[in-house]
Amino acid sequence: MKARLLLDYKIVRSDGAIVQMRVWRLPEATPERPHGLKYSLFYGRGGRRIVGYDNERGKGDHRHYGDREEAYRFRSLAELIADFERDILKEQGDD
Repeated sequence: MKARLLLDYKIVRSDGAIVQMRVWRLPEATPERPHGLKYSLFYGRGGRRIVGYDNERGKGDHRHYGDREEAYRFRSLAELIADFERDILKEQGDD
């Protein structure tokens, strides 16, 4: 069985910023992805990532904020998206 795409969202905002979220349900959970999801959330502008969350193989759950990369504690898909959106708002200075 293949991974199943659960969420595929992309928007280009009027200021040129891109918000993209892609989430897949894996056929089974793994030690590296115990929640059974693979995901990539991206916010950027001008070819530069400003905020990102992903769990690429070999790195586990983590986030990118500017030039920093740090571990991320995954709790649920809803919280992942809320954290991502909160970081975008902080970056825009709307917080």
